[in-house]
Amino acid sequence: MYPREIVIPMKEELTDNGFNELLTPSEVDQQLNKSGTTLVMVNSVCGCSAGSARPGVLMAVANSPKKPDYLTTSFAGFDVEAINKIREHLLPYPPSSPAIALFKDGQLVHMIERHQIEGRPAQLIAHNLIAAFEEYC
Repeated sequence: MYPREIVIPMKEELTDNGFNELLTPSEVDQQLNKSGTTLVMVNSVCGCSAGSARPGVLMAVANSPKKPDYLTTSFAGFDVEAINKIREHLLPYPPSSPAIALFKDGQLVHMIERHQIEGRPAQLIAHNLIAAFEEYC
């Protein structure tokens, strides 16, 4: 598990911008079974989280006319039980962190895996998400 002092500022980058944390398996199940759209950002300490994933998600939310009903996040390697439950909902996709998922009425409708984040600029991630928001939100 990552040290709290490393993780907290990375969590706050999202929570300070309207994302709610999913910290337990029951919170994950309750949220992902809600009607409407839920964006889940699987946060991570890796460089692609800081360079593309978090900035891309924030850019998409700030610049899209359509937005998910709920913005949520959980931290891989820190919120372990919640992440394990999220990963059950992400099947058949393999575990990936960072990762960004959009659920609609409890169904996974859009997924961005780590291999689609690494080496790509935040703007590309944002454009991908904005297109998904347009389609599903």
